Amino acid sequence: MRVLLQRVREASVDIDGRRTAEIGPGLLALVGVADGDTEDAAAWLADKTLGLRIFPDADKPMNQSLIDVRGELLVVSQFTLAADTSRGRRPGFSTAAAPAEAERLYQHYVMALEKKLPVKTGVFGADMQVSLVNDGPVTFLLER
Repeated sequence: MRVLLQRVREASVDIDGRRTAEIGPGLLALVGVADGDTEDAAAWLADKTLGLRIFPDADKPMNQSLIDVRGELLVVSQFTLAADTSRGRRPGFSTAAAPAEAERLYQHYVMALEKKLPVKTGVFGADMQVSLVNDGPVTFLLER
């Protein structure tokens, strides 16, 4: 399972020209689920997402977590994060989890986050347009 975290000043999701979710300062989490991923991985990644110290304070540029700064969180499914790009020029998706399993683990990740913080989401499997203003830029790839 992979989560691409981007520290943002703002982010939003539009579907069919309609805004379906938006946040102010916080994190945009793009989530890819691979075949063989587990609920334990989703829970670990949720904990890491909330606790990773990537926000500034008066002392250091990366010293506070999302919870510390009371930031917002937007989670978007992105199956392309599970792509195999090791051969050729066309990504392969045989390593991605089947849609039903990917959605189940994506929802498990979201529910683990919601235990500590309100979460806004895209729509699993939808054709979404994601907009963001990356702050820094600060981007981290979490894998488990």
